[in-house]
Formats: sequence, C-alpha cells, structure tokens
Amino acid sequence: MDYKPVPTVVAAAPFDAAADAQTLRAAMKGLGTDEQEIIDVLAGRSNAQRQLIRAVYDAEFERDLVDDLKSELGGKFEDVIVAMMLPPVEYLCKQLHSAMAGMGTEEGTLVEILCTKSNEEMHQIVEAYEDKYQRPLAEQMCSETSGFFRRLLTLIVTGVRDGLNTPVNADEAKEQANQLYAAGEAKLGTDEEVFNRIMSHASFPQLRLVFEEYKELSGQTIEQAIKHEMSDELHEAMMAIVECVQSPAAFFANRLYKAMNGAGTDDATLIRIIVCRSEIDLETIKLEFERIYNRTLLSAVVAETSGDYKRALTALLGAA
Repeated sequence: MDYKPVPTVVAAAPFDAAADAQTLRAAMKGLGTDEQEIIDVLAGRSNAQRQLIRAVYDAEFERDLVDDLKSELGGKFEDVIVAMMLPPVEYLCKQLHSAMAGMGTEEGTLVEILCTKSNEEMHQIVEAYEDKYQRPLAEQMCSETSGFFRRLLTLIVTGVRDGLNTPVNADEAKEQANQLYAAGEAKLGTDEEVFNRIMSHASFPQLRLVFEEYKELSGQTIEQAIKHEMSDELHEAMMAIVECVQSPAAFFANRLYKAMNGAGTDDATLIRIIVCRSEIDLETIKLEFERIYNRTLLSAVVAETSGDYKRALTALLGAA
C-alpha cells in the first residue's frame, strides 16, 4: 500500500513577508492584542515562510517575533503559536528534551517522535539535539530509559535503520520473518534482541514486506505476536513502528484520539501532532480519524478546546 500524505497547511502564494511582519506588529502594538489576526497570518503560512517573516520582523523592528508573541499571548494558545514558529526539527528536539527533563520520563512522547522517523529524519534530530543541548540524545535517553526499550530506542537514535533508498529484498524479508517467528511464537519466552534488531535496522518499506511474510508464515499478524510477546513501553514502541510502517495516519489518529479521550485532555500531544503533521499528512490523518472513530477530528478538537487555543488548532486543521 502506497501511503499518500496530504497536508492541511501549504505555502501561501502570493507571499509577502514584509507585509505579514507589519500585520503581526500591528496586531500586538498598543492596548490589547488581535489574536485572530495572528492566527490568520501564521496558520496560513508554511513553516519556511514563518521563518522568513521572523527574519524580516527582527530586521525591521529590532525585536524578536517569538519573544513578542510570548509576551502578548498566554496559556495553550501561546504553546501552539510558539510551536508553529520553531523550525520543525528544533521543535521536536525541545519536545524530546522536556519529555526527559525533571522527575519521570514521558515514554509515550519518546516513542511518538523516535519510532516514527526515517533514518534521514533521525540524523537531523540527533545533530540538532546535540547542537542545542551540548549532550548526545542517545546519552540522555540511556539515562532516562531501561531494558530492551532503551536498547531499541538507542538503536533507532544511533541511525542503524536502512535508508529509504535501500531497495527492498524479498528473500531477506522471508528470512527476517522466520527470525521473528523463531524469536517469539515458536519458542518459550521471547528473544527481544532479535525483534529489536530487525525493527530498528530494516527500512519501513522492507518491514512492510517482513510483516506480510510473517502473516504468511505464522497465520498471525505481527501485531498479534507483539501483543503476546511484549509488554509496557517495549510493546508500545514496537506497535508504533508497526503502525507507522502500515499507515502513519492511523498511528497519529489513534494518538490524537487517546489525547482527547476520557477525563482531561493531553494538550501537549494534541498540539505536537497537529502542528508537526500539518505540513506532512494532517489531511490524511483527518480522513483516517473519521474512518476509525466515526466522527471528524475537527469536531473532537472543538469539543475538547476553547477560545483562541481552539481557533488556532482548527485553523491548522483547515477549518475556515
């Protein structure tokens, strides 16, 4: 199945960074702030265009646009706008850092960011993280996680996955499916090291072939096997890889549903996915969300949020 990513946010054309900078300055100058104007400008531009606006704003007014936005806005609305203003890789680095800061670790955030990336994307994150925090991502992660979960994430972060230009190999897929079967269902106990090695080394297109071969071989889906063989964070990480191989949109639709389901809302996850995927496949995620949950993502977000926070998220979702 070829995955067709459709974004909700695309570059504005025509585009005038100087005019946008003036509009934003006017929206924040004097008494009161025109939040709707800020949403209209920023949600209607690509991230690359927002960086150009920021550069023009800084040069024109000798002020930092992000600092001005932070001083004028507040709460979850501010979080969305600041997330939109950061270059995508820098934003993900900040999210990883905060997931590991302080007491406890947000394993779900680590899984969502690390297990869903191609090797090419992973390289960018690793490089940017060390630049920003003067500490290798792998080193910090090792101090915050443990066991086979730590081993899997370390393999992913150190960039062992085959690149997207590596051709798929049907014979190798058969052999890898055999190894997974022998390491799990075919024996008492589980050899997690084998699962870790294959899940972290093979490219996503190769893994898709491996999972098909696995079903052919065992009569079970790889998901069923992982459910029987794994638990806790390792189970969550393995399932994230499987879902992203088969349909990234389904993975993120499920994450969004869980962020809004039950008591309270996981706003950090809601913001991160909507902002990060808006220029990649948020339109595809919306379709998948509706297919799985029988309601629109827009209606779910509207029910869970309010005020300018709601208006910013719905603008990114493509609501007029």
